[in-house]
Amino acid sequence: MDGIQRMSAAELVGAIRRREVSAREAVAAHLERIGEVDPAVNAVVTVDPERALAAADAADRLTVSGADLPPLHGLPMTHKDTHAVAGMRSTNGSPVLADHVPREDDLVIARLRGAGVIATGKSNVPEFGAGSHTFNEVFGTTTNPYDPSRSAGGSSGGVAAAIAAGIQPLGEGSDMGGSLRIPASFCNV
Repeated sequence: MDGIQRMSAAELVGAIRRREVSAREAVAAHLERIGEVDPAVNAVVTVDPERALAAADAADRLTVSGADLPPLHGLPMTHKDTHAVAGMRSTNGSPVLADHVPREDDLVIARLRGAGVIATGKSNVPEFGAGSHTFNEVFGTTTNPYDPSRSAGGSSGGVAAAIAAGIQPLGEGSDMGGSLRIPASFCNV
């Protein structure tokens, strides 16, 4: 894992602001890490590198423009597949929605984008987020990065596994009955 992938969210955003790292470099490192570890973990089920790199280029132009930068400027991040991301397949882990592409972002995604986050893909969930283990008929099972024979928990198991595997330093989820707490504890995040 290279230096960018070991940075915390605050360190990475700070490095981008100081022009020590470009947003494009951050997104490229993030996408590279997905390629390295995701075949074994299956945390990231949809990836949109073209739009992510275009957003990174736009973030880099904003960095050099002298404009005020949002608090999470240039931070690459996948999003829980229960959250709609405009223009990106958002399945809720269900065969019924396997080809669903929403036109609008859910509020949490809109706020993250407004804060400067670059959406790169979607993280796995149990179908409709209902379950304490992350698996579904569309994408299969997300495993624990520390031991692939073990569960990543659920329903935010994909994002917890992505953080634990060094894919991204920060992620969003949702919780109605342990959906953040269970994966966070199972994946040591």
